[in-house]
Amino acid sequence: MNVAVNKTPAELAYDGMLLPHPRLEDWKWTNLRTLIDRPYPPRIAVTALPRDVERLLKRDPLAMIAHARIVFVNGLFDKAASALPAGGAVKVTQQLAPLDNTDEPVLEMNRAFAGEGVHIEITSNIDAPVEIVHVATDAEARTIATRHRITIADGASATVLEIHLGEGDYLTNSVIDVALGAGAKLDRVKLEIESRDAIHLAHARITLGRDAVLRDFTLTSGARVNRQNATVNFAGEKADAKIAGSYLLSGKQHADTRLVIDHQVPKCTSREIFKCVMDEKARGIFQGKVIVQRDAQKTDGKQSSHGLLLSETAEFDAKPELEIYADDVVCGHGATSGDIDHNHLFYLRSRGIPEPEAKSMLIAAFVGEAFDTISHDDVREQLTRFAETWLVDHKETVR
Repeated sequence: MNVAVNKTPAELAYDGMLLPHPRLEDWKWTNLRTLIDRPYPPRIAVTALPRDVERLLKRDPLAMIAHARIVFVNGLFDKAASALPAGGAVKVTQQLAPLDNTDEPVLEMNRAFAGEGVHIEITSNIDAPVEIVHVATDAEARTIATRHRITIADGASATVLEIHLGEGDYLTNSVIDVALGAGAKLDRVKLEIESRDAIHLAHARITLGRDAVLRDFTLTSGARVNRQNATVNFAGEKADAKIAGSYLLSGKQHADTRLVIDHQVPKCTSREIFKCVMDEKARGIFQGKVIVQRDAQKTDGKQSSHGLLLSETAEFDAKPELEIYADDVVCGHGATSGDIDHNHLFYLRSRGIPEPEAKSMLIAAFVGEAFDTISHDDVREQLTRFAETWLVDHKETVR
């Protein structure tokens, strides 16, 4: 009997590892068994030419802002392309942190195939951002898996940028663990602008200590398939977290975010805001769940997701959830979707603004609430500029 007869090409490439399917509630809108439609073998070594790496790095809109730059090319640390900090408040160690056995598909794949990663330790306050850049060069289809850890010491603060870009047909599997100590503050910004042939799978696991402050923002715009999981655990009282994100999708792009906020202790605050833009036949999905454990009294948690549809064939799906076991809480959620405001568009057109520019202005205004969670002024300005030009840029690419 051929035991592999019912397995997909991807499952055969992953040593029989089972991929999730729509019968699993968390994966009801993202069927990796069909979306991963060809083998992406792991551990394929690809040698990149320095000129190709340099050309791709020029696509990073945040490059000039970073204080230190840690570059991974095709899943491997590239010392020549990196600009490591010279000691002080930032310590970078090449280290692949252990990952426990798990039945979560993205984590299971990463545990099996991740080869390299770094541990970034922030011991005091730093003003300029630290950047982790992942570059994939054009080569045969393969899986690129990395795993990183960020530790923010008690009372320390930092901005960390995570950039994903590339060319060609490949699958990214990225896992990042973040731990904030007591009174620590982290601004984390992730930008996914990978190849339009790529698949991006990611999982962020974040733990907040007492009085810690997290500002987390993700902009998703590149890969043809994007699935991002995030779990935020409140482990210390009076911690505060704002998690935001935006999609800028076109063509047949598919992006799905699964976010779980776990309030385990009292007197913590969480806010989640996602503003997603879909054009043509793109599909955006947001699944957000806020859990308030029995001992987490005085929790304040709110969540909202909003979709802007630029065409009749675009789609936005939202599944907000609250799971509350405490009785002294303030929690709520909401979700909306709709097309662009034609009254606003008419007003701008009547002032002599061409339609593409007018739509770009309305898109930037729509996503602005999510972008406002970015504390670093220069980072926020650069990503806002990216959003403002996105519509015109992707229309020109199609032409």
